[in-house]
Amino acid sequence: MQTVARAFLVSATVATAMAASTANADVINASFPSPTLDRWMYPFNSTPGTRPVISTFGSTPGATDFDSRDGQMLVGFDTVSQVPSGHGSALTVTRATLLVEVSNNLIFQYDDTTDPWQCFVATTDPAWRADADAGQPVECFGVGFRNGWSLQTFQENTAFAPAGTNSLAPGVRNAFAASFNTSGALIDVSQSPRQRFDPKVFGTGKIAGLAPGSLVAAGSTMRFELDVADPSVQSYLRTGIDSGRVLLALSSLTFVQQQAGQFPSFIAKENVYVQLGLALPARLELDVQMGATCALADIDCDGHVNGSDLGILLGNWGNAGPGDLNNSGVTDGSDLGILLGEWH
Repeated sequence: MQTVARAFLVSATVATAMAASTANADVINASFPSPTLDRWMYPFNSTPGTRPVISTFGSTPGATDFDSRDGQMLVGFDTVSQVPSGHGSALTVTRATLLVEVSNNLIFQYDDTTDPWQCFVATTDPAWRADADAGQPVECFGVGFRNGWSLQTFQENTAFAPAGTNSLAPGVRNAFAASFNTSGALIDVSQSPRQRFDPKVFGTGKIAGLAPGSLVAAGSTMRFELDVADPSVQSYLRTGIDSGRVLLALSSLTFVQQQAGQFPSFIAKENVYVQLGLALPARLELDVQMGATCALADIDCDGHVNGSDLGILLGNWGNAGPGDLNNSGVTDGSDLGILLGEWH
């Protein structure tokens, strides 16, 4: 109960900070009609960065090879042309929407709710339980890196894994769907069922007007409203925008068998139908409040560093996001010292 109450407090303080800053900040409504990077992160992808469609799927439940979230779609947007970088904690994302277009017709069932990890282990596992609804959702996460790659250096034709690595092994991909643990650290979620946890989802794919369980038609737009009220998601987006580049990963645990399955596929920017104006690639919409004139510790941007800012900082203690004034990835005593030093 304390964990639930604390999570509510953190979300509420972020929402309060966003609302309070509206009247004191410039608002930018940015729209990016095509990604600068889209990539099928899959070990057997021989044409990275040039495929016309990109699919997402899981692996055989209970299997020990491959990642559990085997086929992942990475999309990246260079944001600096519309949203200035370098604003740090003075920047607040009030809306982030990712849209993708479905490419395959009446192949997979629509599921707009998350499913617990127990649905994706072997049926012989004592923890297994049947999926309560039809289909499996498509989920949006951030992107993490290993093997020396980073947000700025990873490209759509970068190798899936280091040379000489067994690409079929779990946990080797250079870029992976990522979320945050309870300590606010960015973690790989590619093996979440195998590691027995439900990751924090940035957003779940929704299709307007379509009933859950229905087969999805080609050309349908799947919409992901990212949870910008969550401090970790807010921090992730702010960090990306601050560096001029936002990367997101789409993942689904759609049940598959070896070389078979009914899983979703999405239009990539290289698709010929995109070139002909008959289809759309991934798009990103951002509403961003820029409070460049606010003091660093004026978290709610009301012109004062006072008790309301202290409340936000304490409500986010131990996490990234609002209150992490020195961008260390965690709100702690160092940030409290900064706030008290600017108190007025």
